[in-house]
Amino acid sequence: MDWGSLAGVVLVLAGVLVAHLLDGGHIGSLVQPAAFVIVVIGTIGAILLHNRLPVFMRGVRMARWVFVPPPDNRQRMVNEISTWSHTARREGLLSLEPFMQATRDPFVAKGLRLIIDGTDADKLREILDLEISAYELEQRQAARIWEAAGGYSPTIGILGAVLGLIHVMENLSDPTKLGSGIAVAFVATIYGVGLANLVFLPIGNRLKTTVMHEVSKREMLADAFMGIATGDNPRVIEERVAAYLR
Repeated sequence: MDWGSLAGVVLVLAGVLVAHLLDGGHIGSLVQPAAFVIVVIGTIGAILLHNRLPVFMRGVRMARWVFVPPPDNRQRMVNEISTWSHTARREGLLSLEPFMQATRDPFVAKGLRLIIDGTDADKLREILDLEISAYELEQRQAARIWEAAGGYSPTIGILGAVLGLIHVMENLSDPTKLGSGIAVAFVATIYGVGLANLVFLPIGNRLKTTVMHEVSKREMLADAFMGIATGDNPRVIEERVAAYLR
């Protein structure tokens, strides 16, 4: 659990609600199901028009990374790389096969398989770079749905406010309903702008940072695999991958 992200959510909600209460408002005035439906459902619909459904679903699943990010196991990976390089240097490239069979990481398994198959180092790096580029593109596309939501929701919130004002104009004959009706209309704007700047855009930026870290792990592995394939000294490989820990 990333407690910083959890604290951020609590501070966002507390800041908005406490400020509203200090200004003399009450919580009930911010709870408007119709405005919520317009903003949230409208934003989801716009995102689905913007992206394919698999990209949308992948982006929704990635949201858990905000609170439970992928583990930072780079130090463990450096230790494993050291083991692979020393084993390959002492016993030959075929000795890496047990490591390939034991790993659950598809990228690691692919890199080790290419080494065991005797793939040329330059060709191996080319293949792994293509794999990294495809992974990065896929993950960044999914993360961008949150940026798209941050772009669409304020406008949809304004649309909800306009619809609310239309309803208010229909009741001009009853002045007692005008104040509350206008307040309800502008709640949609609050939802749109608030969700965009306090939820959607921060999530999108956080996911992009997480994707960058995951890509960095794969680049570290690709450097290590190329070093093993070219027969570099294990200490040289260790020094090279250690730079990724800074």
